[in-house]
Amino acid sequence: MDKLEVFKQKINHFLSQENFNNHPANLYEPIEYTLSLGGKRLRPILTLAACDLFGGNIDDALKPAIGIEIFHNFTLLHDDIMDDAPQRRGQETVYKKWNSNIAILSGDTMFAIAFKYISQANSKTLPEILSTFAQTAIEVCEGQQYDMDFESKDDVTIREYLKMIRLKTAVLLGASLKIGALVSNATTDESALIYDFGVNAGIAFQLKDDWLDAFGNEDKFGKSIGGDIIANKKTYLFLKCFEKASSTDRDRLIELFSDKQMNPEIKIDKVLGLYEKYHVKKESTREMEHFFNLALAAIKMTSASQNKKDILIGFAEWLYKRDH
Repeated sequence: MDKLEVFKQKINHFLSQENFNNHPANLYEPIEYTLSLGGKRLRPILTLAACDLFGGNIDDALKPAIGIEIFHNFTLLHDDIMDDAPQRRGQETVYKKWNSNIAILSGDTMFAIAFKYISQANSKTLPEILSTFAQTAIEVCEGQQYDMDFESKDDVTIREYLKMIRLKTAVLLGASLKIGALVSNATTDESALIYDFGVNAGIAFQLKDDWLDAFGNEDKFGKSIGGDIIANKKTYLFLKCFEKASSTDRDRLIELFSDKQMNPEIKIDKVLGLYEKYHVKKESTREMEHFFNLALAAIKMTSASQNKKDILIGFAEWLYKRDH
């Protein structure tokens, strides 16, 4: 069993031992339900891995790692309301199973619980850990707002989109690693490098997520293919297609992303046809590789042992080459 799988099992075991059922039941049952749905546990795994990378005791990083996972799940709870998403990880979303008001309040409580766990970091760097977490939480919310703004904005650029996914998705991966490094008392420079590694790997990860939403295998991906197209989200795929398309096809693309009444299957098929016509799949893959290479450059500059670096490099490679 590889080390990252050991970390994942440690995280899942810790979560299984924690009792999130409390009163009032309608506040806490959605929290227990959300955390029981599983997931990849990417962020807490990275926290433990970064602590280990710089020679720390991973048990010291366990509670901050759990806090990060709870925070991540809180963001999903609220995202599902905003996106009107009926399913998450193959199960009903909280707002569908209960209602939106309960989902909002349970999410708010998860944010507070996350802060409680992170504040239990056994480290002299606790002030910096808390500052990193707070700044990241702010940036994640900024990213979500940009994402919502883009739905009604007609002139989104690829640069703006990359900034949005950096904030909404990538900074939390970077912070997960940085907090693990801080628990191990890594230097400021080392903490900054591992943060950069995480952010760039996180951008590649989100670009892959966009790619999978359009071109992935639905059974492996865990949610319906074409969800971004149906929701009229201006992903990298859309923006690159719009950039390369003829004026006629640009108008067609705008028309498709403005039509909320079209049969979803027909809409997805027509949009994917344009993506294929302008080789967007290849362009997106090239962009992923660019950010993956930036991530590699950052981690290679750290002073950690090569075998421990290789574990994280392999993990980052999986993030952008995965099929689910």
